[in-house]
Amino acid sequence: MRLCSANRKGCVSEVMKEPTMNRGLKNRHLQLISLGGIIGSGYFLGTGYVLEKAGPAAILAYLLGGAIVLCVMLCLAELAVAKPVSGSFVTYAKENISSTWACGVGWAYWLNWVAYVPSEMIAAGIIMNNFIPGVSQLWWAVLFGLLVTLINLFHVDKFGESEFWLAIIKIIALVAFSVVAFLICLGVIGDHGPLGTSVLLGSGGFAPNGYWSIILTMVIILVNFQGSEIIGLAAGECKEPEKSIPIAVRNVTWRIIALYIIPISLLISILPWDKASLEESVFAAALSEYGLSSLSSLLAFVVLTAAISCSNSGLYGSGRTLYALSKFGMAPKWLASLNKNGMPAKSIFVSVCACWLIILAYTFDTSSTLYTYLLAVSGFTGAMAWISICWSQYRFRKHMIAIHAVDTLKYKTPFFPYVTLFGIWVQVFCLVVIAFTPDLRSTLYAGVPMMVVPMIWYRLRRHHVIEPQPLPVQKQ
Repeated sequence: MRLCSANRKGCVSEVMKEPTMNRGLKNRHLQLISLGGIIGSGYFLGTGYVLEKAGPAAILAYLLGGAIVLCVMLCLAELAVAKPVSGSFVTYAKENISSTWACGVGWAYWLNWVAYVPSEMIAAGIIMNNFIPGVSQLWWAVLFGLLVTLINLFHVDKFGESEFWLAIIKIIALVAFSVVAFLICLGVIGDHGPLGTSVLLGSGGFAPNGYWSIILTMVIILVNFQGSEIIGLAAGECKEPEKSIPIAVRNVTWRIIALYIIPISLLISILPWDKASLEESVFAAALSEYGLSSLSSLLAFVVLTAAISCSNSGLYGSGRTLYALSKFGMAPKWLASLNKNGMPAKSIFVSVCACWLIILAYTFDTSSTLYTYLLAVSGFTGAMAWISICWSQYRFRKHMIAIHAVDTLKYKTPFFPYVTLFGIWVQVFCLVVIAFTPDLRSTLYAGVPMMVVPMIWYRLRRHHVIEPQPLPVQKQ
């Protein structure tokens, strides 16, 4: 690049610039993007599995999940403020752990969303097929796939705005359900009188299947909470990251806990756990139990919104992850290009094409074996991404302590290293439980190769891997 003065004869005043990520996400966008990723159709439709296995004690599993989310988000905030880049934990893992580990975790995380986003599209297709039976669920799924693709290819602030309003709908629905459920508990709605603890402690007590069932459902809980880390992927595209990210982390973390814990606490207080199943939304079942089945259509619309929103956030996350991998030579280089709006259009397009392939495989495989295996890895790959975030923050802070530069950090994870180590080892314990649980072991059969194969490929491709240095520190 050459800069020339305007009065120099024969000199062309032209500055060549490469496209860069556009920092068009506002603080309110950032706060609701991660909510869009975690409050998907699985929350409304899949919570029945957790209640069915753990009974009312499922609330303890959600509390533990909320504590893990808090630890991971606090660790992510320190890294994202120190280095706000798109690609987040892939970049942090590369610079603080190793390139090989970053490659394995990055590809596993990408495959996680590629497997999960189609499930949301298919869920949306099933809902629309119930409303308009003449159009198959496959075509609805493809239509929603095109919709979220177009949203992601526009200017990033358009994505942020769409996700903001989609998330608002889900939040309003959960708040409304909480109010109605609370009134049912008080006996204001219905002729049953105040419920007290009759439902909560009935049908076998608080933990009818034992407290060990809480641990066994943690994999599903972690899947439900996944998506909060998308804040880190969006760090390179938000305005004033040193201000926006800590605020977003604090607000989103507490909102996540509130939007999970409070509604589910009220849910188990009005719906007998033995009536929960995967056949219908437990929220709809709870309302129908008290003569409010007319609200089921409205709830179906909310689930549809949740599915589109989660697909939107998931595609955003997969596109940014693939972009980060390509920048580091862990994916084809042509995927690292940006369009005129500063969007990784090629990475997004490849990600959505992979999602469509999964949808097609699902329709041709009537047994859903392939699809089930891909979906089963969500708990494993998501946990590995979260462990990677905490591990990166641990090594980053240790480095900062060694060079006496902790005071230069604009945001510090509180109660270090206890918060960080808790976030790591609780998740490691959950993965160990998976290994010794026959029903959940298939998660490892599919998930481990998705991490290990890219790592082996990366090591074979590079005869000599130079381990990256920790994040550069700029003294103030």
